[in-house]
Amino acid sequence: FKQKTAYEIGVRLVGSEMCIRDSTMNEPSKILIGKPGLDGHDRGAKMVVRLLEDAGFEVFFTGIRKTPIEIAQLAKDKQVDVVGISILSGAHMELIPEVINCLQSLGLEHVPVIAGGIIPSHDRTMLLEMGVAAIFSPGSRSEEIIARVAEITGSKVHIPDHT
Repeated sequence: FKQKTAYEIGVRLVGSEMCIRDSTMNEPSKILIGKPGLDGHDRGAKMVVRLLEDAGFEVFFTGIRKTPIEIAQLAKDKQVDVVGISILSGAHMELIPEVINCLQSLGLEHVPVIAGGIIPSHDRTMLLEMGVAAIFSPGSRSEEIIARVAEITGSKVHIPDHT
């Protein structure tokens, strides 16, 4: 008797919450979390990586201090469904559009970009107008992040509602 892994049966834990992946889902959606520029703070990005993995997504983390083209190239190499940019340095208005441009130059204009970090509201509006699919702040709830990424990717991830 071989014990099945949580992934094989479609059950993952998110904190103390149990998430069940829909049985019709063949492969998990692939998400790349990138840290562009000189921002060396990766704790939040690593927490989001783990959160999304626990919800059933396949997640790749670039590590810190990557260039926009390095992030875009990794997105192409891993054939990801979404690129997430984590940025706390204040350079979001320069780096996020550059990541989008690099994705487009590699033929990945169809890959949605999401962002997280400290991004002022007036910059959020401009980034959303540029095509960023979602922006999360340090206070975003886990359920909100999972639900929005699932919506963007079309994934069938269920999070029990305990309200």
